[in-house]
Amino acid sequence: MAIYHVAKNGTDDNVGTENQPFLTINHAAQIALPGDTVMVHQGVYREWVDPKNAGLNDRQRITYQAVAGDHVVLKGSEVVKDWQPVTKGIWKTVVDNKLFGDYNPFAVKLDGDWLEQGNDCHAGDLYVNHHSFYEAHSYEKMATADERKTVTDYVTGIRSADRHAARTKYRWFAEVSDQTTTIYANFHELDPKQALVEISVRKCCFYPRHTGINYVTLSGFEICQAATPWAPPTTEQIGMVGPHWAKGWQIKDNELHDAKCCAISIGCPKLGDDNAYNQRHDKPGYQYQLERIFNASRHGWAADTVGAHEIAHNTIYNCGQCAIVGNMGCIFSRIVDNRIFEIGTKYEFGGWEIAAIKFHAPIDTEISQNKIDHCILGTWLDWEAQGTKIDRNLYHHNLRDLLIEMCHGPLLVVNNVFASKRAIDEYAQGTAFINNLIAGQNTIQSVLNRATPYHLPHSTAIKGYAMVYGGDDRYYNNIFIKPKDESLVSGTSLYNGSPTTMRDYISQIEKRMPGDVELFETVRQPTYIDHNVYLQGAKRFSKEKSFVENAELNTHFEIKQNEDSVSMTFEMPSNLASAKAQPISADQLGKLRIVDAKFESADSKPLQFNNDYFGNPFNDTGAMGPFAGLKPGTNHFQI
Repeated sequence: MAIYHVAKNGTDDNVGTENQPFLTINHAAQIALPGDTVMVHQGVYREWVDPKNAGLNDRQRITYQAVAGDHVVLKGSEVVKDWQPVTKGIWKTVVDNKLFGDYNPFAVKLDGDWLEQGNDCHAGDLYVNHHSFYEAHSYEKMATADERKTVTDYVTGIRSADRHAARTKYRWFAEVSDQTTTIYANFHELDPKQALVEISVRKCCFYPRHTGINYVTLSGFEICQAATPWAPPTTEQIGMVGPHWAKGWQIKDNELHDAKCCAISIGCPKLGDDNAYNQRHDKPGYQYQLERIFNASRHGWAADTVGAHEIAHNTIYNCGQCAIVGNMGCIFSRIVDNRIFEIGTKYEFGGWEIAAIKFHAPIDTEISQNKIDHCILGTWLDWEAQGTKIDRNLYHHNLRDLLIEMCHGPLLVVNNVFASKRAIDEYAQGTAFINNLIAGQNTIQSVLNRATPYHLPHSTAIKGYAMVYGGDDRYYNNIFIKPKDESLVSGTSLYNGSPTTMRDYISQIEKRMPGDVELFETVRQPTYIDHNVYLQGAKRFSKEKSFVENAELNTHFEIKQNEDSVSMTFEMPSNLASAKAQPISADQLGKLRIVDAKFESADSKPLQFNNDYFGNPFNDTGAMGPFAGLKPGTNHFQI
């Protein structure tokens, strides 16, 4: 097992020792073999690392590691100089197209299935002092950019809506010819000759061009400024970083930011008919996605070939589409303890695939202990979230926290805090919500005009496919806090009219017989709801037997965030002391109607519900919501 060193004072003609290091990470990546480690020393590395070899197993990985204490940056950009003034505040530079190789992102428009508002955006971007400018779509729009904020506000870096308002005036525009690319930028009072100005030139930073490069570890890097393309599920999903249809990657302890679209992809490869709906308009995109699932199965989509990745302890921010995206290649993976913010909030383009975490078919995938805030959408599970577990995550100040779409379960949502005004949208069935704090609107919806697959337990083997009939959900020990906005709905009253046992459900079907498919379209599936708390006007399920309800507007629920921590404060009513939590067992959750599967862990063992959001044990009677220490009166938690 060899250790190779890479440093800015090295050369690729060296042998790769600490005294004779390589110059580029990619050179080491062509040599490293199973069990080897590539140690990267301090500096900025502007390259696309394309690993040649795979590890053999979890014990014989190929590891790429930043040296402890060194700040190692891997960038998809290059510095551009030679800026010439054009008129007041506007400068230009002319770039030889040889800089881009075979991919000039300033000539490539974002395009593909479900990109609803591409707005003529290109894959390229311009960065000044580490902050991205906005693209203008004509010279005139660039030249007349808004003057609302000062350059001091911009270069010092301000957050969220304020930063968005400030940055919209800092724009660039590109003209591409056969030989050169001319970039204009409205710097206002900033002198680009006195600043660090970079343009993205590479599609990826660490991403194999070939599939099957298994068991790679990437740890300790800052990775940024890649010109990644739009990544819907019906094409190869290219990320700034990603395994490209492989198995067993570890992406840990990195800082990833400013990918044009996606920072990390654990999604599908080219399978033919990429973006076919967008190109042909002959069949719905849904139909092409359905065909893609079956095509992937014919090409060996299974636990032996892909998935089982670990994405942990990363900080991911300022990306246009997703922090982490994946279709099918995300199976059996763990997404744990990541800090994700400001995804999709630049508002340059829009579509149906934008979220901090956007997964199709995340079979037996764990999404736990992540902190996700100030995003368009926190987590979006779209199709086949079977055996997926969403556990102990914190969502706040997002436009939406969680969207579950076209999934049949079993899906477990336990011990989470959903604190945005729009908390949960479920266009799915077969989900168990247990011990969550839901401080925003929640909705449910059946979907009877398209069907999606479901699988044999813990397998990619397709058992069947079905519409979403709504229901077959479980709600136990959750706390619902209705937002004070009167138009928003919160609670479980959306399930009113649903039967509460499978026997009652079958009885209603039998009363409508004879018939077949149409019978099941008119009867709601059974729903299992008990032992929940409803505050500030949240409404309960009419058949719920044990509950606490308090309509007074007195919870004073608040999430505060500073540089180092997030705190939560809220008032719980005195009658919370009378609330009796329901001890939950896997047997109690039962089997799902369509999938005919039970709630269990990925290794087929019974699930345990013994610990709260912090990992502390619940007492003998359990607890309402995600915190074992919750009590009537004022509650304050550092979360």
